[in-house]
Amino acid sequence: MSSLAERKARLIVHGDRPYNAEPPLGRLRAAYRTPAADFYVRSHGDLPDLDAESWRLTVAGGAGAARDFSLHDLRTGFPEETVTATMQCAGNRRADMRAVAPVSGDPWDAGAIGTAAWTGVRLGDVLRALGVAEGADRHVAFESHDRVEGHAYGVSIPLAKAMAPETLLAYAMNGAPLLPEHGFPVRAVVPGYAGVRSPKWLRRLAVQDHPSDNPIQAGDYKLYPPDVTAETADPALGHTIETMPLNAAICEPPRGAILRAGTNRIRGYAVSGDRAIVRVDVSGDGGRSWMQAALEHETGAPFAWTFWAVDLDLPPGEHDLAVRAWDAAGQTQPALPDDTWNHKGYLCACWHRVRVSVAA
Repeated sequence: MSSLAERKARLIVHGDRPYNAEPPLGRLRAAYRTPAADFYVRSHGDLPDLDAESWRLTVAGGAGAARDFSLHDLRTGFPEETVTATMQCAGNRRADMRAVAPVSGDPWDAGAIGTAAWTGVRLGDVLRALGVAEGADRHVAFESHDRVEGHAYGVSIPLAKAMAPETLLAYAMNGAPLLPEHGFPVRAVVPGYAGVRSPKWLRRLAVQDHPSDNPIQAGDYKLYPPDVTAETADPALGHTIETMPLNAAICEPPRGAILRAGTNRIRGYAVSGDRAIVRVDVSGDGGRSWMQAALEHETGAPFAWTFWAVDLDLPPGEHDLAVRAWDAAGQTQPALPDDTWNHKGYLCACWHRVRVSVAA
């Protein structure tokens, strides 16, 4: 296994403490399942140093007393499941919003996303084994080993999503144990939801009748209208980000590329939180005309991204490439980052644009 320093050298690092990084977009498009070393890293605190043998997960809120599970208990006590799913930071493509007006947070390009085959046990199986029954207005609150500004990282998801068959307590990624930066030894994987709802380095979870009151859940990752500022934001009035919106990005060619006149292949990804991608349009002239791209999607992976590719005939000059996706509900993306700008820079889902030059 490569060292953490070697893996950092492969990525575009936005911060060392906490460690946040994304891959170059061309490398992101190289494989349908993103290699762990090329998978984006989002941390809120220092990476915990955990030992698989001594690690325990406490689960509370069932019919009886709380119970501790070792990694061995999970592996041997429940059926193993593998789910291929895309994970994406709520701040993915924040750099496009930053170009409109200042926003807080790391300046992610379109690489704060990745798809992996996650292996573990279904969270619902664990909860049902402890006597948890599905019920309205109940939540599963997670607590992790990493610490953020003096408190443990904590978030929650609705119980119905926790019980859904795609939601895992995962201990492997693409067939190998989780890397430390990706949540070793066990993390939650909540497909279709923002990455913040898939906490890493788990130590405790509880079923309760209200969302987590942890600052990450109660105060952060809220979507606000454009007139709200950091000073006027009231978390009680912000929309809690869970399911991710329809989005698409151009991975190849990169911004500023110099291309040859004639046919050029344009490639990227499209993704929707819980709906299928049915169409991807690509423009070579900033959106005045469009061509439909060919789509590539794995069957049996409803929470994974769709790859797309199209050949555009580009004459000499400057060209603004643009992409927009359509989902199964007939919805598409806003044209400009101005349309959904917010001071946190969350959920940037406008057309992704790449300006290139074509040589004569």
